[in-house]
Amino acid sequence: MTRPEPVSVSVPTGAGEMPAHLWRPASGSGPGLLLLQEIFGVSGYIRRRAADLAEAGYVVLAPELYWRLEAGPVDESAPGAIEEAMGLAQRLDWATTVTDAVAALGALRARDDVDGGTGVIGFCFGGGLAFNVAAVDAPDVLVSYYGSALPQLLDLAPQVTAPSLHHFGTADDYIDGPTVERIREAVTAGDATVEVQTYEGANHAFDNSDFVLHHPSASALAWERTLAFLARELPVS
Repeated sequence: MTRPEPVSVSVPTGAGEMPAHLWRPASGSGPGLLLLQEIFGVSGYIRRRAADLAEAGYVVLAPELYWRLEAGPVDESAPGAIEEAMGLAQRLDWATTVTDAVAALGALRARDDVDGGTGVIGFCFGGGLAFNVAAVDAPDVLVSYYGSALPQLLDLAPQVTAPSLHHFGTADDYIDGPTVERIREAVTAGDATVEVQTYEGANHAFDNSDFVLHHPSASALAWERTLAFLARELPVS
């Protein structure tokens, strides 16, 4: 079976057109998923995950969130990649990036080939951003992988009403066990359907198969749970 290939699109913003990439399922239409990048940008890994989601029946939009910096993806396997990528992420204005991501969700929702609702999924930097987007917009579902900004965003938890799934490794160098429990308490306090899953021995970015911290068994189990969660909460007809 041929893997879905992306097409280049753009998202209107108040400052111009934000570049983005769109994957369609074989059926040509389906529910929409906004995929928000790691600090490494819309990398080969993010593109593969977008194709995986399209294969599962979703229309997937991945915006280039570094567009205002005129920067492309960072090769996560190269020396100094973490420092370079963190430097880019720190140069972004958070509020503006949230606005850009919300614009992308709106553009996805308005597409004729999106049928059956729209959700947001994010990894690392994108995992926290996805949570913030879910607090200020109304996606139908949220999936967050080790959202690095989540500890600073928990005051928004009451505003997140979408069913949500959160993944964390127990050996995360950036989000330790007590912090995961603080996140769990905040995100499960309301009436929304929430799952918080942990993975023994997995570090941050455990899903990224191009990165040194990749944890194959945690990655496979988290992805299985992600697809099952999406099938239940944002089903493909």
